[in-house]
Amino acid sequence: MEDNYHKLEVDGDFQSLKSTHNHTQANDTDSQVQILGGSQRDKMGSRTTLIIVAVVTAVLGITLGVLIGWFSSQAQFPDSEAYKIWLKALEGEDEAIREMILEELNADVIKENLRTLTAKPHLAGTPADKENAEYVKDKWDEHGLDSARIVPYNVLLSYPLKEKPNFVYILNPNGTEFYKSDPEEKDLDDGDKHPDTVPPFNAYAAEGTVEGDLVYVNYGRIEDFQKLDEELKVNVTGKICIARYGKIFRGDKVAIAESYGAVGMVLYSDPADYAVDGIETVYPNSWWLPDTGIQRGTLFVDNGDPLTWAYPSTENAYRYPESSVDLPKIPVQPIGYENAKHFLEQLDGDRAPDEWQGNIDGLANYNLGPGLLDERTVKLEVNNIRERKWTYNVIGMIRGSQEPDRYVILGNHRDAWVFGAVDPSSGTAVMLEITRAMGKLVKSGKWRPRRSIVFCSWAAEEYSLIGSTEWVEEFAKNLGSRSVAYLNVDISVQGNYTFRAKTTPNLNKAVFNAAQNVRDAPFPGHSETVYDTWLKRNPDGNQPKVSNLGSGSDYASFLGQLGISAVDLRYTFDSDLNISSYPLYHSMYETFHLVSEIMDRSFEYHLAVARVWAEMSRNLADSLILPFDCRDYTANLEKSIAALKEDYEQKMNEHDITFDAIDSAFGNLTSEAVAFHERIANSPLNDPFYVRRINDQLMYVDRAFTDPLGLPDRQLQRHVAFAPSSRDAYFGEAFPGIADLMFEIDKSPDPAAQWERVREHMSVIAFTIQSVATTIKDAESIDTLAPQR
Repeated sequence: MEDNYHKLEVDGDFQSLKSTHNHTQANDTDSQVQILGGSQRDKMGSRTTLIIVAVVTAVLGITLGVLIGWFSSQAQFPDSEAYKIWLKALEGEDEAIREMILEELNADVIKENLRTLTAKPHLAGTPADKENAEYVKDKWDEHGLDSARIVPYNVLLSYPLKEKPNFVYILNPNGTEFYKSDPEEKDLDDGDKHPDTVPPFNAYAAEGTVEGDLVYVNYGRIEDFQKLDEELKVNVTGKICIARYGKIFRGDKVAIAESYGAVGMVLYSDPADYAVDGIETVYPNSWWLPDTGIQRGTLFVDNGDPLTWAYPSTENAYRYPESSVDLPKIPVQPIGYENAKHFLEQLDGDRAPDEWQGNIDGLANYNLGPGLLDERTVKLEVNNIRERKWTYNVIGMIRGSQEPDRYVILGNHRDAWVFGAVDPSSGTAVMLEITRAMGKLVKSGKWRPRRSIVFCSWAAEEYSLIGSTEWVEEFAKNLGSRSVAYLNVDISVQGNYTFRAKTTPNLNKAVFNAAQNVRDAPFPGHSETVYDTWLKRNPDGNQPKVSNLGSGSDYASFLGQLGISAVDLRYTFDSDLNISSYPLYHSMYETFHLVSEIMDRSFEYHLAVARVWAEMSRNLADSLILPFDCRDYTANLEKSIAALKEDYEQKMNEHDITFDAIDSAFGNLTSEAVAFHERIANSPLNDPFYVRRINDQLMYVDRAFTDPLGLPDRQLQRHVAFAPSSRDAYFGEAFPGIADLMFEIDKSPDPAAQWERVREHMSVIAFTIQSVATTIKDAESIDTLAPQR
């Protein structure tokens, strides 16, 4: 007789269910059952035996079902260690853990972390990139994380050639050189220059040399080009454009210039945007950009490795030919405003509009062009190369005690254009201090989070969010089913005025709660907590202002491709300054001196961000019920839908397109959100199965906002409610598909077809909102699968 049974074997942290087959044969022939060819008595005995077995099996099945049901209601065996740990969460121990973590975090350690990280340039794909990856891994091993690994990817990057620099020239009519731009920035303070410093360049700009007339295009936004073309009657086709940095993503400036027929572009930072207090007070004496400062940066408008679109750039991945990839097709080069002055003062043509005038010292008027005085021309020479390089993510984990398959993910990128003291090393220095503090508690046995906390040090973010995007693409299935939220800190301190957060709306209260539990920097004008200062200095009604997520940092693929709720945190400058970024952004002067002597001498602002980031992650990892609020989502969407109606409803009505379906779905979502949180308030917290179900529903709200087909013309942007603007990747737009389709719809090649696409996408939005409502319905109700119609 064959005896099949299952034996549970425990091997380390893993349990495996293995089948063991024992083949035995009875020696007693009188009791042996003959299965084949037996007598009638044997058949009757066999039938009796089968009946007995069936009855016993049924009784055991019923008994087992009762036991399973009882144990489910009791969570687990009351005396089990796992259940005791579960009950501890009901006793309110999180406050003690919170204080231990927050008090362990140390500003002096953050400062020394930053000193180490900024000792030399660490551009992606260089030897320093790998050295820093190994340094982070070693520190995480030292801190006591359960595991840490380096994850490499082979990706297409872009570099200038030191031996063959990029230049922008002014040429006389006979072809001789009238002026030539500087190939690099000047050394203004001890430590500014390093042998590994890469000359200023724009990544992925096309290699080539072009010559022609120059045109000033203000910030290079779509509205600027429209004004030139339609109102000012300046045609940029075949021209070289000069634009000032700011307002929108530089890659969008170049893409728009290409679409208008420009053959090249020069970018510079104007004092009106980057030296607001005047050129007398600039680096190294303040944070304002000096006239030799040059902003580096990528031009690639998509996310991830350009050659492996939608798939991870592993060693054996298929790679598209570079010629087939949508990379910039024109040469582009950044310069400082001292260099830019020489070009702008030579511009011929009409005076630019008042709002286009900058503030370069000694330049009375900014003219439009085209062309320069005395028939001079401009030559732009770019010798950048594109090549595949290895770059390295570092992934570390503190394993959860109760739900190790639920991930709270913290991320910061590690690569920098030069020293990167603000972007990104201020964030890296803070993350290393969080891992030290949390690791210390884990090693001491005083704490282990309920859910796993995953730490990510991203590679090649500056090029196009490459490290995070490739990781998301490689592990999309695991991350999509297991991730609680993604918490990003690209820059921890870019100013010292107030805290700032961009979030998916369901995380608003979690950010507020963390900020309320953290003391603010102890300086004049600041309140007791980070939250209080934030509310005072950047209010939105009775709570601090939060913004929608766009792109520009590593949360983009988590939210845009997988629908994982996300947040981006930092301390920032006063918005009344009306500047697009901190002034020394991506320049050689973004040094340890800048941070430690000018921006945050005490590192108290870094410490405040560290504490908010750590507390928010601890709360998400430890709370029995995830601190998400769907009602904040509906409040945000209500405003967004109202804004859509204000902008487009009248015009849509003319084409028999209404908001009726969207309004109906949104009404259902609003009702379900209220009912859902009432159920949460009455949850049986001693039942882990019920709690898990509620948490899964909370976790999957943003997943439900994704459309597998993506937004119109943007297949990898799948989140229907929030995505970066197609005209400015930095800006987060609500219901971006509608904004894209409605943009200049009457000027489209086929307006009738475009209006049909609008009609279709309105239907997609209504369906998606209804899907979110269904996601948070009572899971026991048949309405989740078969609603009444």
